[in-house]
Amino acid sequence: MAYEQILYAVEAGIATITMNRPEKLNAFTGTMMAEMIDAFDQIDADDSVRCVIVTGAGRAFCAGADLSAGAKTFDYDTRADRPDHGSGRGGLSYEMEEARDGGGRLTLRIFECLKPVIAAINGPAVGVGSTMTLPMDIRLASESARMGFVFARRGIVPEACSSFFLPRVVGISQALEWCFSGRVFDAAEAQAGGLVKQVVPGDQLLAVATALAREIADNTAPVSVALTRQMLWRGLGFGHPMDAHKVDSRAILSRGRSGDAKEGVTSFLEKRAPAYPDKVSVDMPDFFPWWEEQRYS
Repeated sequence: MAYEQILYAVEAGIATITMNRPEKLNAFTGTMMAEMIDAFDQIDADDSVRCVIVTGAGRAFCAGADLSAGAKTFDYDTRADRPDHGSGRGGLSYEMEEARDGGGRLTLRIFECLKPVIAAINGPAVGVGSTMTLPMDIRLASESARMGFVFARRGIVPEACSSFFLPRVVGISQALEWCFSGRVFDAAEAQAGGLVKQVVPGDQLLAVATALAREIADNTAPVSVALTRQMLWRGLGFGHPMDAHKVDSRAILSRGRSGDAKEGVTSFLEKRAPAYPDKVSVDMPDFFPWWEEQRYS
């Protein structure tokens, strides 16, 4: 896919996705959604990629949905620019595939990613600009960043699976206060509320994000990281610690037999950098993905 609204680059094991509509403050569109999903497909298929950074071009991260359609912005039945418009099926109904929220399609793809994802929030991140960061693993913000879950001020509701992610990231009380008020808040408040890990000067943001990505890429086993990402995120929905124990036990048994485990111990004892042999594309354990089973064996 040739990209029109994002930039995609891979350098030394780190993939960078840059939303690239700076003249529109990187406002989110269906095209941007499709391109970002495609980029994450590339990332999972490319064993050279060890970590992902998502950021925005210019002075914004993402200013939310593109509102250029005016009053019809969120009325998918009347939007001629929706890729599924005019399908001949009549008005959209709740169960139709075409009725799915575009932000949610993106966040679900990020959730499924097998590589760690770092959000480098370089400026305003409002609406979907905020919610798309929630399934990313670590959020860093520049001092100029502004965030907001503004949906109630636009007559709609939180989207992009944020009713799932936001309370898990910041807790239910903070999530409700931000969503009820719909106000835009600064990076310091985002950090105090647990939404971002660190606030840094804007000219240092990408360097800090890259250093963190480099720490992961240079020192960890890719299959271990892929499993860990899914174990921790999906573990948030477990009903009992026994559910985690079953998955942990499978993972330890599988990884303990691997060349990665042998290399991890040997390189540590020999005081040298590791060279892990296993690849995410071909060496994920046979119980993965465990959540597709109806029950544990």
